[in-house]
Amino acid sequence: MTDTDSRLAALIAKDDIRDLAMRYMRGQDRLDHALQLGTFWPDSTTDYGIFAGSGPDFVDFAQGLLTEHLANQHIIGQHHIQFDEADPNRAFGEVYYYAFHRILDDGVATDLIISGRYLDRYERRDTPSGPEWRFAHRSEFVDWARKDIAADGILSTDLAACLLGRHDTQDRSYDCDWLKNA
Repeated sequence: MTDTDSRLAALIAKDDIRDLAMRYMRGQDRLDHALQLGTFWPDSTTDYGIFAGSGPDFVDFAQGLLTEHLANQHIIGQHHIQFDEADPNRAFGEVYYYAFHRILDDGVATDLIISGRYLDRYERRDTPSGPEWRFAHRSEFVDWARKDIAADGILSTDLAACLLGRHDTQDRSYDCDWLKNA
């Protein structure tokens, strides 16, 4: 393999890993259990502080927890990926995130904002549809958080005509037929 081929393979792998991180977040925000579950290997592990266990068990936990929220939006920032020199099918990552959660706190709409990082171990394994990168381990670290009473009344006044997203798989982002004809 030439140096160019090696660099191209690394770029493709990094793109696949970044797509993995995006699918994980979309699964969380849209409460898409199957999508989020597909980002973890069945024997994967997690440690989020509030939950430690298998990746599949975390998905069940997170989907149950987030169902109670009014809205969620996770934004991914910089994503550092480093390949394991001893094993080309393993890589390590640090992903910055900014998580917005609209919750009810004693009946009051409240914004919980958490910012932190994920530290990941990715593994590429064979699947029936070909080799695929998934999480073998994921840990979440919180760098800061804040909680404030919601202050977006403007959505019912000045921005009342805006199209609003949904906190489930009925969100328009799942409807490609609609988008084809939009």
